Amino acid sequence: MYKDICVENILVGITGASGAIYAQRLLQILCKMEYNLHVSISDASALVIKHELGIDVTCNYPNLTQFLGYTPDNVIYYNNMDIGATIASSRYPIKAMVIVPCSMNTLCSIAHGISSNLIQRAASITIKEGRKLVVVPRETPLSAIHLEAMLKLSSLGACILPAMPGFYHNPKTLADQVNFIVAKILDVLNIKHTLIPEWHGEEYTHAAVT
Repeated sequence: MYKDICVENILVGITGASGAIYAQRLLQILCKMEYNLHVSISDASALVIKHELGIDVTCNYPNLTQFLGYTPDNVIYYNNMDIGATIASSRYPIKAMVIVPCSMNTLCSIAHGISSNLIQRAASITIKEGRKLVVVPRETPLSAIHLEAMLKLSSLGACILPAMPGFYHNPKTLADQVNFIVAKILDVLNIKHTLIPEWHGEEYTHAAVT
């Protein structure tokens, strides 16, 4: 059952960059927490999801049970073309928005004030209302256009969190690397998790200099 409005709302936009598995894992984690989740999937991301995860998602009525592996009870889905949705209004109390993965088309559009769909519109509102916006681009190499757009969004207060997995947690599987990026997203949102161990420093034995 969808939770009361007093529960904090988190908006997740999934766009057409490679890395659909990051969105899948993030939602799997957030669905088990005390948040209302608002989700929108772009047409391009539906193609990526089918190609990378083998899941056939329709943007009108996506099968979130198939996408997540279980039936969530705290998710409301919006068609990306529904500009009149509640999350398109600055009056709707969104705690934070995450775009994961974020295509360069979406990133550059938001940076230049373009709101041609619901995800872009919601991101524009998130910025103008001074709310937390986390953008997770997955692209390489990056052109000057991409870098300038990222700098512009960063200067407006958005968090640019590229899908660049680290290795200091000694990953053994692909899931470990996915969890690394999702953990970073949760850290930025100030949401506690146990996806990867906390780093407490490392002791070194220094040989005497002779």
